[in-house]
Amino acid sequence: MTISMRSLPGRRPFLTAALAIVALAGLAAGAITAEPRAKDLFGAKKLPAVAAAQSFGFYSKGCFTGGVALPMDGMNWEVMRPSRNRRWGHPTMIALIEKLSRDAAADGWPGLLIGDISQPRGGPMLTGHASHQIGLDADIWLTPMPDRKLTTQERENVSATLMVDDKTHLVKDRLWKPMHTQLLKRAASYPEVERILVNPGIKKKLCDTVTGDRTWLRKIRPFWGHDYHFHIRIGCQPGSPNCKGQEATPDDDGCGKPLAWWFTEEPWRPNKNPDAPKARDLMTMANLPKQCRFVLDQPDADSAEAVTYRGGGVPIAARAPEPDAPLPPVTGNAAGLPNAVNAFTATPEIGIPLPRRRPPANVGQ
Repeated sequence: MTISMRSLPGRRPFLTAALAIVALAGLAAGAITAEPRAKDLFGAKKLPAVAAAQSFGFYSKGCFTGGVALPMDGMNWEVMRPSRNRRWGHPTMIALIEKLSRDAAADGWPGLLIGDISQPRGGPMLTGHASHQIGLDADIWLTPMPDRKLTTQERENVSATLMVDDKTHLVKDRLWKPMHTQLLKRAASYPEVERILVNPGIKKKLCDTVTGDRTWLRKIRPFWGHDYHFHIRIGCQPGSPNCKGQEATPDDDGCGKPLAWWFTEEPWRPNKNPDAPKARDLMTMANLPKQCRFVLDQPDADSAEAVTYRGGGVPIAARAPEPDAPLPPVTGNAAGLPNAVNAFTATPEIGIPLPRRRPPANVGQ
């Protein structure tokens, strides 16, 4: 039955108001939908911001200025997956990778294959990691560098060696060598390094086999994934007052009850909501520290070559003066998203991930 609006006196103003509310709601929804994702904005930046090196926010919610690039090739390293453009980091992070490559070579490691560090200005990545946003994280493959230079195609496509059996969660003994242990020990020896994330099976292998000095094992932290690489994280650096660090790791070697939890069913139960969006797919600029808006607006470096680390100092472009307008301080909850969305919320005081559901693939890297 069709009802003519003329038969409903007094309802026209009501109908007009209702339609106006619907229209406003539609505009608001459109505005929300139109808000660009932070990962798209930061992923589009091909060069770092010309400013003093400074990290803003937390490892999984932030950005940085003054980034420098690790050269594609070094005497003791090669950068993998170059098309991702993730060989950028805080100068201290890049210098540490270069130092590790030299020290590891002296220990007998053939050379480092470098995975993701950060995007030129950090921020959420288009794919993959939840962290690596403030220039202080780096992934290094557990596969040694071959005795020849890899082609660009090989760097894009060659697979890393998976060191852990995905059914038993134990290291494949035929693949694990003493030099793997020495490489991790060397990386943990640097005071800048606060923690190294590895697969729980690798942590167990170290706990079962390391003799003598075991103090460095406290930095080796078990986490999902990380079965073909290890993840180095350094602390907030001087000159970054708005960088938010993690709690210190405990003093013990981490080989007791906390490690045993990883070999129960709890950590490996299927995710109850595997289709839930990842944090990087939800973040807008409103979820990041306010300074990250300024980071996006800063001018590009002249070229990647101009800000590529060559050892013995920081490229000039990374030490440019601060912009005239000072970056605003972080106030309140700049992060916005709930901690539960993040794979790298601050480590509990006991220094281990509390029992919780396994995150979706790639969230915890």
